[in-house]
Amino acid sequence: MDDMVHVLEHPLLQHKLSILRDETTGVKDFRQVVGEIATLMCYEATRDLPLKEVTVQTPVAQAVTKKIAGKKLAIVPILRAGLGMVDGVFALIPSAKVGHIGLFRDPETLAPVKYYCKMPQDIAQRDVIVLDPMLATGGSASAAIGFIKEYGVQHIKLMNILAAPEGIARIRADHPDVELYVAAVDQALNDHGYIVPGLGDAGDRIFGTK
Repeated sequence: MDDMVHVLEHPLLQHKLSILRDETTGVKDFRQVVGEIATLMCYEATRDLPLKEVTVQTPVAQAVTKKIAGKKLAIVPILRAGLGMVDGVFALIPSAKVGHIGLFRDPETLAPVKYYCKMPQDIAQRDVIVLDPMLATGGSASAAIGFIKEYGVQHIKLMNILAAPEGIARIRADHPDVELYVAAVDQALNDHGYIVPGLGDAGDRIFGTK
């Protein structure tokens, strides 16, 4: 992996990922753990946020301390599975604005087609973290990032719980300026485009659908 791909190997992440992989994990627990993993991953994905010194009055004396400086943040979940990660990110960044992108795959061309896209008005002035639990072929994530760039966004990160090598390669080829944060890189994709060993369909398991 190059320095734009961050595989997060924290023990808590790996433990929670094992819960997600288990086919006996129910909807409630699956949804909760997805949010917890998103919180842990957000901690790592925001490690490089710039800081500025400020002076505050404590109950004892004045203190020179630090606050986040620079651009504000926005998160953009890819519908629908990305919604499961939003609250986990809000736990750390409650002031973040949220955009949404909905995509489906054209049955003939297999190309991602945008059916919904709504962004904050000031999205171009924000750093963006794109959320999607699974990075399989990378087609949808690549298209979503392309749509976000059309708004003038300069700094984008992609956060996935699981990734296949094929998906990582696609993002690196299409968007070499985008940093990736993943909890694990699995073996490959099967003939149906599912990540192996993976965890099944993240959207179905988050929302209890089939």
